[in-house]
Amino acid sequence: MTRAILLENGLIIDGTGAAAQAGDVLLQGDRILAVGAKLRGNLPAGLSLKDVDVRDCTGLAIAPGFIDVHTHDDAIVLNAPGMFPKLSQGITTVVTGNCGLSVAPFMIGEPTGALTLLGNSFKYPSVASYAQAVAEAVPAVNVAPLIGHTTLRFACMGDLTRPASAEETKAMCELLEKCMAEGAIGMSSGLFYAEAMPAPAEEVTALACVVARHSGVYATHMRSEMADILDAMHEASDCAFDAGVPLIISHHKCAGPANWGRTQETLPLIDELAKRQDISMDVYPYVAGSTVLREDLVDGIIDVLVSWSAPHPEMMGRTLASIAAEWGVDQKTVCRRLQPGGACYFQMHEDDVRRVITHPRSMIGSDGLPHDKHPHPRLWGAFPRVLARYWREQKLFSLETAIYKMTGLSARNFRLHQRGQLKPGWYADVVVFDPEKIRDAATYEEPIARSEGIRSVYVNGQLACDQDSAQGLAHAGRMLLRQTAPA
Repeated sequence: MTRAILLENGLIIDGTGAAAQAGDVLLQGDRILAVGAKLRGNLPAGLSLKDVDVRDCTGLAIAPGFIDVHTHDDAIVLNAPGMFPKLSQGITTVVTGNCGLSVAPFMIGEPTGALTLLGNSFKYPSVASYAQAVAEAVPAVNVAPLIGHTTLRFACMGDLTRPASAEETKAMCELLEKCMAEGAIGMSSGLFYAEAMPAPAEEVTALACVVARHSGVYATHMRSEMADILDAMHEASDCAFDAGVPLIISHHKCAGPANWGRTQETLPLIDELAKRQDISMDVYPYVAGSTVLREDLVDGIIDVLVSWSAPHPEMMGRTLASIAAEWGVDQKTVCRRLQPGGACYFQMHEDDVRRVITHPRSMIGSDGLPHDKHPHPRLWGAFPRVLARYWREQKLFSLETAIYKMTGLSARNFRLHQRGQLKPGWYADVVVFDPEKIRDAATYEEPIARSEGIRSVYVNGQLACDQDSAQGLAHAGRMLLRQTAPA
């Protein structure tokens, strides 16, 4: 018999948003066996105390493992399966393939453009082949794959500077059909990026219809998060509505100083759209975004921090302004000279972040870029930061609501079967943390730093991380393919 694990005397936050309760959680195998008070003296039939490892959780919170709904971890789960940046902040599941970019279904030697965000692992022509690679790597976290629209364009088109032809659209739909049949949870788009920007709404809608037939979801990095954000929101919502598929707006923000404060327009629009369709969004708890170096994002006003540069790696961790002063040129010239590269753009206002993060339809995602040499601190600290900054310090919402945004709401919106709640019979993805001490330690200056206050993390019932481990322990993650049963 597999030994059971009794997490005893903790504050149970079950992932539904319901009020926390003092009690115990009993795990056995890969499932939650029981949740309740004083389980030590009321074990299920056939289980005695000698079969149980008891772990005292006095003063600690017990919650479902956090679900990172917005990642670019497609390749890193294979190349560095310990996944310690995520595991150490309580994350047990990552949703991959965001912003139109997924490593499957596409094969290429050297990625270019936006594909560089995923590293160099484009060798999986199908979801089945990618799932096999995940099974062989055995990452420490679960992996739920979206299929990227941009990746489909690369796979089916030779010239990405134009809309797909009817034949190319049909080829993309057929390829997506195969991916969905093999278990992908949905599709993402990244119309913000050059490789997908020429795609008209009709191209996206045709693909979203395929997703709808398989009861998947559609997540989008919209065409604009700046001046044209309202038009972009209408386009995204119309595509999803016409296809009959749930819409998830990726990393919702109003970017650029000219657009600060416009969440007072965008969030009411989301509420209005929600009257006709299933719509939600994810958000990360920072005022800086991170992507490839792009000249059009450099305005000479906001700070831009270099996260990597192929021609000038010595400039990693420097701002464009400081480099421009040293080189005696303007920041756009610096940007051109550093390409290809990546950067953190301090393009949001804290008031907008607060509005989005407290909205009832927002979930938490890190949007971390694991291949950056000097990454955005969200890669290591996004989830503890929500709890430390927005719950404990600023008291924007209850602890139960914060956990719901990281667990139950995320699992429901992405249709992750039997994940995201502490419920008997469901999968044993669990995090134990100190609610008074949890905090992010990663900063823009020192972005690689382990968060504090996470005591232990269980993935599919196995201890994957504890506060005393310098790296992950058990690798028990799985590929979470789409289920037909309700989540």
